[in-house]
Parts: sequence; structure tokens; C-alpha cells
Amino acid sequence: MKWVSIGGSWRKMNKQLEEDVRKATKEVMSRGNGIISGGALGVDYIATDEALKLDPTAKRIKIFLPTTLEIYIQHYRKRAKEGIITEKQAEDLAAQLERIKTNNPSSVIENKENKIVNKDTYTERDSAIIEIADEAISFHVDQSLAMKENIKKIHQRGIPSKVFTYTIE
Repeated sequence: MKWVSIGGSWRKMNKQLEEDVRKATKEVMSRGNGIISGGALGVDYIATDEALKLDPTAKRIKIFLPTTLEIYIQHYRKRAKEGIITEKQAEDLAAQLERIKTNNPSSVIENKENKIVNKDTYTERDSAIIEIADEAISFHVDQSLAMKENIKKIHQRGIPSKVFTYTIE
């Protein structure tokens, strides 16, 4: 079994992007492979949602978090209170991640050293994902600099990859 990272934007989404993420996830899972995600909103959430439909046991799902699950969920709830995301988004993500951890605790890879969620801990998490991925599928929205850096790391590592590019107004 190969592990395929699926990553991309959390800020912007449209119907085409969601359809493409779901299709890519189905293709990966139908080949008997597993997905690796960063456990965020947007692309990560959709890929994980689709993977859970195909593998409710979560044995072919790996979620890398920049902190412990508890700190990560607290971070998203704080972001909801700040109005950055909705309360529904925060609670849906928390429920998804808790479901995966309940179904297969080894599927959620927590960073127990980091006590905060920030750009540096996200970058560290992204690098860890790229380091273990056998393949990568990237959904690059609006020339995001973070995604651009991840795509560069993926190419430097030399693993097979696909990049889908979107402009969302």
C-alpha cells in the first residue's frame, strides 16, 4: 500500500475544487492505497470525509497534526470565536478528527512537543507529511505561498505528484 498526501487550500473552496478532491481521494482509495492529510479545513477536511466513506475504520487514513488533538481543537474553536471560521466548521472538524481517533487511534499522528498552532508548526507538520508520502496530490488555490513551498518540497523529494491549480475569486 502506498500513502498519498492530499493537501491544499483551507481558505477558499468552490464546487469544482470539492468535486476534484473527492474524485482524487476515491481514485487513491480504489487502488487500495491510503491518504495522508493535515487535518485542516477545506481540502484536508473534504479528502478525509471522502476517505472515511470508503474506509470507516480509518486504517488507510493518516492525519498529521501540528500539536495534540486537544490543543488543535481548542485552536479551531478559538478561531471560530474570532470570526475567522464558523462555529460549525470548528465543530465539524473536531467531530471528524475525534471519530478517526476513536476508530483507529494510530491514524492520528499528534505532535506532543508543540503547544501552539502557528505558521511554524503548520510548516513542520507539512514537512512531516511530505517526508513519509509515497505520492502527493496538491490543490493549489490562488497561488498560495504555503502550497507553493510544499509543492517545491515534494518535487525536491522526487516523489510522484499531481498539481491542480485553481483561481477562486
